[in-house]
Amino acid sequence: MSLSGSVSATALNLRCGFHSNSELRSVMSFRGQGLKIPVKTTSRNGFSPLQVVCVDYPRPDIDNTSNFLEAAYLSASFRTSPRPPKPLKVVIAGAGLAGLSTAKYLADSGHKPLLLEARDVLGGKVAAWKDEDGDWYETGLHIFFGAYPNIQNLFGELGINDRLQWKEHSMIFAMPNKPGEFSRFDFPEVLPAPINGIWAILKNNEMLTWPEKVKFAIGLLPAMIGGQAYVEAQDGLSVQEWMRKQGVPDRVTTEVFIAMSKALNFINPDELSMQCILIALNRFLQEKHGSKMAFLDGSPPERLCMPIVEHIQSLGGEVRLNSRIQKIELNDDGTVKNFVLTNGSVIEGDAYVFATPVDILKLLLPENWKEMPYFKRLEKLVGVPVINVHIWFDRKLKNTYDHLLFSRSPLLSVYADMSVTCKEYYDPNKSMLELVFAPAAEWISRSDEEIIDATMKELAKLFPDEIAADQSKAKILKYHVVKTPRSVYKTVPNCEPCRPLQRSPVEGFYLAGDFTKQKYLASMEGAVLSGKLCAQAIVQDYELLDARAKDRLVEASIR
Repeated sequence: MSLSGSVSATALNLRCGFHSNSELRSVMSFRGQGLKIPVKTTSRNGFSPLQVVCVDYPRPDIDNTSNFLEAAYLSASFRTSPRPPKPLKVVIAGAGLAGLSTAKYLADSGHKPLLLEARDVLGGKVAAWKDEDGDWYETGLHIFFGAYPNIQNLFGELGINDRLQWKEHSMIFAMPNKPGEFSRFDFPEVLPAPINGIWAILKNNEMLTWPEKVKFAIGLLPAMIGGQAYVEAQDGLSVQEWMRKQGVPDRVTTEVFIAMSKALNFINPDELSMQCILIALNRFLQEKHGSKMAFLDGSPPERLCMPIVEHIQSLGGEVRLNSRIQKIELNDDGTVKNFVLTNGSVIEGDAYVFATPVDILKLLLPENWKEMPYFKRLEKLVGVPVINVHIWFDRKLKNTYDHLLFSRSPLLSVYADMSVTCKEYYDPNKSMLELVFAPAAEWISRSDEEIIDATMKELAKLFPDEIAADQSKAKILKYHVVKTPRSVYKTVPNCEPCRPLQRSPVEGFYLAGDFTKQKYLASMEGAVLSGKLCAQAIVQDYELLDARAKDRLVEASIR
């Protein structure tokens, strides 16, 4: 059942299917694509409560899209490349998705990556931890889009496509002026792109008026006609500046693009580069399933990162945790001699990769590299602070969806009831809300208690019948607050020229990370693609790197 416009708490789950019952039994079962969640409650006013049955959706047909095939071709190029006579030992700093991707595709090419992670957990910006109760809490709320071709290929290559729980093709926004209600953009499965996206926008009359839709559509025409060249040229304008320049009413920015800006980069539209929004819109509107979302069925370190590690190890690579880089030591010619770890170990290789966040790279740059234009431009790239909040409640909340929700709150970005959306986190009797607190610059130094208090005040507006700021309704059983002072790079105007290519001007030294040059900006997809491009550069440089390795052996024998 497709819903447009605003819907109330009871109507929120109508799409899942209901069965009248004198008692709402509580069982959760996972069978193939199906996820059933009947929840036990007491009946109200003598009426029979409803039994809710939520079902995950089949994997969308994305394997024949041009972007997926392009990503698949790049993946295949590593597996089919000529085997190196002498595999390179490539030392990679950082076991986030960029470092893991770099190592995976180097291993596919026949080389021997050594991946060093400073912490005791895999994943970088998708890291997660278990608390004393065995519950997971994560660095962020991670969504896998149909428009992520390199990530989707990666899941397929690892044989773990079934770990993605696809949701219905909708975008769901809270209505601040109608507490407890939501407004939906539903993308019809029967229509091709971009008609399905246009239909979703036209059918929603709660957030934008018809004159606003028309002005926004006219404003977007140059981007649709000009393509990628036009999109990249808008990097110098913020979202707010671009909208005003195109004659788009400010209310469009307020109603839609504050939420989108915070979801994409954790900042408001007066700061975010319009290029970021246009890239997302281009992917979402040009690909039928581009904006369709999936949740991972458990924690990213176990359900995504470990399969990559196992793949790397099966091909002779190595991954080490608790291996923090203290110094990049150089040869007399300015190339990398080795990585020195904080434990005193010295790690040598035939090539070196930094796949850490850009802020960590800048801290460890050798002095005589800092004035090189390639590295000096990194000064403008700065990680944005973000806070991820997890709250376990003493009851099952009803005013929610089996989906990602845009809060449209001044303090919160997106959120989800992970006890419903994620198989491993399910609980038939209690809800666990995971929420992104952004923008977070003014809150990152505040106490967890202050952040939880502020979050509860916002949740009272989203769940007016179920949550009160003073906990007189739903009570908090526990919470975790994860602060990341420097997360993805802040995509402000004029950043694009500062993003480095993966191959640095220093022979044998490479970069990977979502801040490096690739077309998906600061995202999981961007991180994975950057790793593939980094691996590709190293494979292309094999003869040079092999010759350098032989020269080092000759020099060592002379000494």
